[in-house]
Amino acid sequence: MKVTTTLLGMLCLEGAHAFSPAKTAFSRSPSQCRATLDGKTIDGELVPLNNMMLIKKVDAIEKTEGGLVLTGKAKVQKTEGTIVAAGPGRANSDSGLMIEMPVEVGESVVYGAFDGTEINYDGKPHILIRDDDVLIKWKGELSLDTAGVVKDNVLVHVDIKDEETSSGLLIAKTSIGGSKPTIGTVMKVGPGRNANNGVLMEMDVAEGDMIKFQDFAGNTVDINGEEYRVVRMNDVLAKF
Repeated sequence: MKVTTTLLGMLCLEGAHAFSPAKTAFSRSPSQCRATLDGKTIDGELVPLNNMMLIKKVDAIEKTEGGLVLTGKAKVQKTEGTIVAAGPGRANSDSGLMIEMPVEVGESVVYGAFDGTEINYDGKPHILIRDDDVLIKWKGELSLDTAGVVKDNVLVHVDIKDEETSSGLLIAKTSIGGSKPTIGTVMKVGPGRNANNGVLMEMDVAEGDMIKFQDFAGNTVDINGEEYRVVRMNDVLAKF
């Protein structure tokens, strides 16, 4: 199995860890081989296992658009960050075949609000998540062109239309009855999920398709001020 850890990083690892297949962006010098994890000093670098990845979280939003300074729990915690290390992937429980990671070190990702385990690593907020927790990934600046989805996920531009009351007041559709729209246009399609034999199962939708998906399915993501939904293929009911 190919080892992609940097040479300096490998010098910081001890014993079997030195031959870990995990991918990492760390380049700690031999004189800086000790890191901190949740306030405790550890030897070497933190190495994610299986299909786990270590994400360095982006800074929380500390000021509103109107200039109001947010403090403490009022700060908006974004579920976004950069992959700094990743495990080799997960072996299929039936066939034993290794399913490689669908992401690369250095890519940015958005993950679910309730996913992962938050940690403090080297004095900075990080989070450990699984590859299944990734909603979108990208390199460079986030845009619809650079955004991608993993596995059997589909990126959908949801059909949001405002409704007008008798007095002429516009009410967002998402605020009516607490429901969210479940119809939209497919913008990006993941490569598919691996079968037990490792073969990718084809996706049944393509970019440009209109789809209907299950109520409450998927996670909402914002790309350049536009609302999209990341939906798993199993939650797509029909296309047209």
